[in-house]
Amino acid sequence: MTTGLIEIRRAKPADAKAIAAVHDDAWRTAYRGIIPGIELERMVERRGPRWWDAAIRRGSRLSVLLVGEDIAGYVNYGGNRAKALPYGGEIYEIYLHPQYQGLGFGQRLFAAARRDLAIARLGGLVVWALAENESAVGFYQALGGQPVASSTEQFGSKTLDKTAFAWQR
Repeated sequence: MTTGLIEIRRAKPADAKAIAAVHDDAWRTAYRGIIPGIELERMVERRGPRWWDAAIRRGSRLSVLLVGEDIAGYVNYGGNRAKALPYGGEIYEIYLHPQYQGLGFGQRLFAAARRDLAIARLGGLVVWALAENESAVGFYQALGGQPVASSTEQFGSKTLDKTAFAWQR
């Protein structure tokens, strides 16, 4: 692990392979035992370097956190997709490679995305988390997120509860 400069910047097409690697490791760590194994593997496999390259090239709001020269995490965000909720912005995904978790980097990524959404005049923010993902739920609660909605999501034959956490402007 390199511990030099810490930087958050917009993702570039050249970052796609490293983002895919972070995604793979973070998802397998976060969702093993929550999302059924075969479903989890299918979801991870769909998000390879080509998928991330396409997302970056089409202009998705995707920022990466670098620790030295290593991409340690990413955040993907934009307009709120749940129109019934009165928040302008949404963080779709925020993940760190497991070796970088618990060091405050997630808070930095979250703050950077929130600032960028505010600049884009997307006030207020919502994030969805699977209820069984205790680490994510605790992270959002520690950042002051308030539960504002709930829903379910189907993963193969398993139905999981999810909660929306929100922050005002």
